[in-house]
Amino acid sequence: QVQLVESGGDLVQPGGSLRLSCAASGFSFSANAMSWYRQAPGKERELVALITGAGVSTTYAVSVKGRFTISRDNAANRVYLQMNSLKPEDTAVYYCSVQRQSVRFWGQGTQVTVSS
Repeated sequence: QVQLVESGGDLVQPGGSLRLSCAASGFSFSANAMSWYRQAPGKERELVALITGAGVSTTYAVSVKGRFTISRDNAANRVYLQMNSLKPEDTAVYYCSVQRQSVRFWGQGTQVTVSS
C-alpha cells in the first residue's frame, strides 16, 4: 500500500532554512508527480510545490516561489522540500502527497514553526 513518511520539521527563526524529506513506498515512485502541501491552524490545506515524475518540471505557490525548492531522488524514492528565507507565515504542518487513480494519498505531516 502507499506509504508516505515526512521528516525534517522543526522550530526555526525567521530567515532560517529547513529541508523536509518524504520517503515513499508502495507505488511506482518515478512514474508519479509528487507534491508538498501545508496546512496552518484555522486555514485550508494548500499546495506548496509539485514536481513531475522525471523531475523535469516544477510548480510553486506564489507565496513560496524563489524561496522553496522541490526536488526528488527516484533511486531513493524520496522527495525533498528545501525551504529558505523562512517567514512566520510559513508556519504549518507540511504534508507529502501523491495522487494515483483519482485517489490522493497523504503522509502524517511534519510541523514547521517559524518564530523568534
